[in-house]
Amino acid sequence: MPWSIPHIPYPSSKPGFWSPVTSTLNWCEEDYYATVYAAEIVNTLTNLLFMWLGIKGIMSCRRNQHAQVFQVALVGYLVLTAICRSDPMQLVDELSMIYTTCLMAYASFSYTRPLSVRVVLAVSLTFLSVFITLYYHYLQDPVFHQNAYAILTTVVVLRSMHTMEVTLRPRWRKSREEDRLYRQKQGLPVPSKERQHYENVRDMKTLKTMWFMVVYGLTMFLGGFAIWNLDNVYCSNIRRWRRQVGLPWGIFLEGHGWWHIMTGIGAYLYIVWGIWLRHCLNGHQDDYHLRWAHFWQIPEVIRTTPATETSVSRDKKST
Repeated sequence: MPWSIPHIPYPSSKPGFWSPVTSTLNWCEEDYYATVYAAEIVNTLTNLLFMWLGIKGIMSCRRNQHAQVFQVALVGYLVLTAICRSDPMQLVDELSMIYTTCLMAYASFSYTRPLSVRVVLAVSLTFLSVFITLYYHYLQDPVFHQNAYAILTTVVVLRSMHTMEVTLRPRWRKSREEDRLYRQKQGLPVPSKERQHYENVRDMKTLKTMWFMVVYGLTMFLGGFAIWNLDNVYCSNIRRWRRQVGLPWGIFLEGHGWWHIMTGIGAYLYIVWGIWLRHCLNGHQDDYHLRWAHFWQIPEVIRTTPATETSVSRDKKST
């Protein structure tokens, strides 16, 4: 049965402004079928999501005075991942994910560490990113980049999960008596039973929402990765289907576009999660809250109490 919904036939591919193709990877989307100035139009347009989320995140960091390391990570998310997506800049495009993940690794592992440890960690992560860059440039093998990114991301996410659990789940904390003695030795106020109960209920609610964010973010990220792989494996069939249904319906069969949308949202959720977790580690749960009414909206960690010089300086030191 022929395709009956109104559609526009796909134009033929043709040489474009950026010809010839020099990248080590050429996605399943046909080249220059829409305009001679964009080799892959869906690839290009879906990257606007990265730009929007990156700008949104940077403005939120500045407005709500989040730790500076997250603002730097969002700059990397915006500038390297979104702007540098063209064939001559393919290496920067792919390695930008490594650099942003290294920044998040620093944010996760450097918290409350002495200056000497933070310096060693920063130097080590810089050396690692330079090594991956040079070795990938030498190999020109995308599999190496994918494996390096997967290992880095897994380590950072697992570390953040562990930190989240031991920080917020009451049963993993010190016993009540140990906590009271610790607070007394540190000259900190000892909470009453009512206050302790309030904190336990608050932290369990926060933990529940955080776990939903983690699962949702991983589902988006892994789902996008799965679609991207299907796009690569069944490319010839998918191209045929796209030409059968025509435009604009064929756009929904552009797997690389879905990869951008889903991984872009997943990566942004991870950064927001890291911001919120950092405020919980700093004991600022009552000063910030997550604004996320529905899962299809973009979450934001916002300050609910006026900032004081003491709280701002403490946050900067923890960066």
